[in-house]
Amino acid sequence: MRVSIHAYTDSMLNQFNALAGRQFNLQNQASTGLRVQSASDDPAAMANTLALIAKKNADTQYAQNITTLQDRGNLIYGVLQTLQAHTTRAGELATIGANDPTSSDALKNYAKEVNDMIEDTVKQANSKDTTSGTYLFGGTASNSAPFSVTRNANGDISGVTYNGSSSVNQSEIGENQTSSVDVPGVNNGATGARGLFTDSQSGADFFNHLISLRDHLLAGNKTAITSNDSPNIQKDENNLAYQVASNGVAQNRLATAASFISDHSQSLDKAISNQSSADLVQTMVELNRAQNGYQAALQTSAKVMQMSILNYIS
Repeated sequence: MRVSIHAYTDSMLNQFNALAGRQFNLQNQASTGLRVQSASDDPAAMANTLALIAKKNADTQYAQNITTLQDRGNLIYGVLQTLQAHTTRAGELATIGANDPTSSDALKNYAKEVNDMIEDTVKQANSKDTTSGTYLFGGTASNSAPFSVTRNANGDISGVTYNGSSSVNQSEIGENQTSSVDVPGVNNGATGARGLFTDSQSGADFFNHLISLRDHLLAGNKTAITSNDSPNIQKDENNLAYQVASNGVAQNRLATAASFISDHSQSLDKAISNQSSADLVQTMVELNRAQNGYQAALQTSAKVMQMSILNYIS
C-alpha cells in the first residue's frame, strides 16, 4: 500500500513542531533557571507563584514604610533632645531666679535667655521632614506649619497658637499591623497620643510656662517663680521624658518589624524559587533526550520519505 506523502508530511511537521517546542522550553528553562514562566507550563504552580509574589510585594512596601518611619522617628528624637535641654535649663533658671539675691539686672539677663529659648522652641515646633515635605508635629494636619505666634509691642512672643491636629498618621508595617512615630504638638483631650508642647493629661504647656517664667523674671516676681513657674516647668520636663521614652519604644518596635519582614521576605524568595525554579540537572537530562529525539525523528523521516517517493514513482 502506498503511503500518502501529504498525510505523512503533515504528521511529520506536527511531530517536529512538538519536539522543537519541547527543546525550546527546556533551553529556556536552562538559560533562565525558571520552570514556570506562563500559566500553561503549570497552572497550579503559576497560581501559587503569583500569590507568593503578591506577598513579596507587600513585604517590600512594609519595609519601605518602616524605613520612612525610622527616618522620621530619628528626626523627632533630635528635636526631643533639644527640647529636653531647654526644659532642663528653664528649670535651672527658675531656681536661680527665685533665689538670686542680686539686682534686677541679673533677672533681666535670665529673662532674655528664656526669651531666646522661646524663639528656638517655636522653631523646633515647626520642624519639617524635608524628605516628605511635611511638618513633624502637626499631627494629621502636617502640610502647613503647626504653630503660629503673637508678638507684643517689644517684638517678643506673647502667645503661641496650634493649627495642627491632635491625631497622628498611621502606617502599615506588616499584615494587620500599623505604627506611628508622630507626636501631636498639642492634645487637650482626654484620649489619644500625648501632646508634645501642650498636653492636658500631663499638665504640660511649655510655651505658656516659658512665657510666664520670662515675664516673672522681668518683673522680679520671685514668689510667682517659686510657686508657679518651677512646678510647671517640671511638668514640661516630665512630659519630655515620657516622649523620649515613647520614641524609643516606637523605634524598637520598628526594628523588630524590620527584622521580621526581612526574614519573611527571604522565606518567600525560597518559596517562589521552589514553585517556579527548574532543577538544572534534570532539565539538562531532559533537554539532551529531547535533542536526541529530534535528531532521531529527522533521520527516520528522511528514510521514510525516500521509501514513500520510491513507492510513489514505482
